[in-house]
Amino acid sequence: MSDQIYQPTLSQLRAFVAVAEYRHFGTAAARLRVSQPTLSQALAALEHGLGLQLIERSTRRVLVTAAGLRLLPQARATLDAADRFLASATGDGLGGTLRLGIIPTVAPYLLPALLPRLREHMPGLLPQVVEDQTARLLDGLRTGVLDVALLALPTEAPGVREIELYFEEFVLVTPTGHELGGRADLPPAALDALPLLLLDEGHCLRDQTLELCRTVEAHPGSVGDTRAASLATVVQCVAGGLGVTLIPESAVAAETARGTLDTARFTAPAPGRTIGLVFRSSTGRRDDYEQLAALIREYRPR
Repeated sequence: MSDQIYQPTLSQLRAFVAVAEYRHFGTAAARLRVSQPTLSQALAALEHGLGLQLIERSTRRVLVTAAGLRLLPQARATLDAADRFLASATGDGLGGTLRLGIIPTVAPYLLPALLPRLREHMPGLLPQVVEDQTARLLDGLRTGVLDVALLALPTEAPGVREIELYFEEFVLVTPTGHELGGRADLPPAALDALPLLLLDEGHCLRDQTLELCRTVEAHPGSVGDTRAASLATVVQCVAGGLGVTLIPESAVAAETARGTLDTARFTAPAPGRTIGLVFRSSTGRRDDYEQLAALIREYRPR
C-alpha cells in the first residue's frame, strides 16, 4: 500500500526509467553516471514509497512488472516536464546542463568548431558530450539520460523528432597513386570489386556504405577482413595499402592530412548522408533545439 504523502524524486524516477529501458542495473548506473548501489537504493525507495514492485530482479535477468509498464510512460513524461521547467527557469532558451549525444563519425570534426561557439553564444549552457554509436544514443534519449543527439537521419525510431542540419557527400579515400585518385566524376558503381575497408558493426557509416553498395549493385571485395573502431584507424589502413574507404566530407581535411592519401569524388548527385538533431517528442523543446540547430549549421565543418 502506497504512502499517501510520498513524493518521488527525479533521481528515483530516472533510476526506474533507466533500469526499465536497459534491463541491466550496471548499464543503467553507468548511463546515469551513478554507482550501482546508489541506483538500486533510488529504485528501492521509489518502490517502497509507491507500495509497488516496478522491477523484477533475479540473478539472470531484469524484467519490468505490469505496474512498471503502466507507470513507465508517466515517469518519462514527468522527467520531460522537469527538463522543460529547468529550461524555462533560465529565461533564455537553452541554459544549464545539456546532455548531448554525438556519433563518432561527427564528433571529432564538429566539436572543435562548435564548442567554442556554444560558450560564446550560449554562455549559460553547460554541454555534457557523450560519444557513442547510434543505437545506444537512441536508448539514452528514450531513458532521459540524453537530452538531444547528433545522428545520421532518418533514425526511424519511435517517440523522437528530428531537425535536419546538413547534408554531406561521401568521399572515396585511396592510397597515393591509386588509379581512381583525383577523379571528380566517379560513378558509385566504381566501388564494385574494390577492397573496401569499413568501420566495425554498430557504426551507422558502415551501414550507409553497405546500403550504397547494394543500391548500385556494387560488390566490393575484402569487406569485413579489416574493421576498425574509428575513421582515423580506417584511413591509416588505407594509407598502408590495405584498401580504400568512404568517409564523410567533414572528415576529409582532418583524416587525409595524416598520411599519403588521394581522394576521389562522385559524380552528381553524389551519395552522402544527412546529419540532424534528434530529441524526444515529449520534451516540448523544439524551439530551443532549433536555436542549437542554427548554430550548428553556421559552424559545421565545410
